[in-house]
Amino acid sequence: MLDLTPANVGLMLLASGAAGLVDAIVGGGGLIMVPSLFGLFPQALPATLLGTNKAASVWGTAWAAWRFSKQVSLPWSRLLGAIVAALIGAVLGAWLATRVPASQFRVALPVVLSLVWAYTLWRKDLGRHHTPHWPARTENLLATLLGATVGFYDGLFGPGTGSFFVFALVRGLGWDFLHASAGAKRLNFATNVAALAWFIPHGHVDWALALPMAVTNVAGSSLGTRLALRHGTGFVRMVFLVVVGALILKTAWDAWGALL
Repeated sequence: MLDLTPANVGLMLLASGAAGLVDAIVGGGGLIMVPSLFGLFPQALPATLLGTNKAASVWGTAWAAWRFSKQVSLPWSRLLGAIVAALIGAVLGAWLATRVPASQFRVALPVVLSLVWAYTLWRKDLGRHHTPHWPARTENLLATLLGATVGFYDGLFGPGTGSFFVFALVRGLGWDFLHASAGAKRLNFATNVAALAWFIPHGHVDWALALPMAVTNVAGSSLGTRLALRHGTGFVRMVFLVVVGALILKTAWDAWGALL
């Protein structure tokens, strides 16, 4: 069990709320929540911290997905294959994570994120207009491949999954950032559920902390969803660039900080 002093719980409730806000707009809430958990509970098992994070954030993701569905129309039939593929990919990735050191991916991640950030900044029109350009069958196939690929990454390693989902839908399917963010919530919810299917049976969730964190995560998610829907695609694109930029700095420090 975690050392749940009032100070630690209070700080985690704040972190969870902030993570829910950011995650609802464009993904990347783990950038706030996971380092906070590891910093406040350094003696805890990493699996317990990751499981507690998922158990809290899955509610905010579900809430954001539901709120987006009320105002952003998405082709459910074309996302269904992607959701199933993301579930399967996440399970396979989690299985492989027990056999492959994460350090091999930590070094490459800042480079991949930098390419995503630079491409989005360079293509100023990217994701500003919702212009799906593939026939239905092709879009179904592409969405399924994207779901499987990013889902596998989420199970295997994880940081920035929501942002990768957003970028994949914008670049691969021609969606705007608002529709991509709405779609990413459904896909990310699927991968979170897949992860919890492993964490919960193995006892890697501290419910005494996860449940109150879930409340503040949903509150933050509600605010973030409202901001995204009110300000639209341009706002989501701006937040995407800020969040991915922060992810680049954080993952670069984690990977290369010891060498500096």
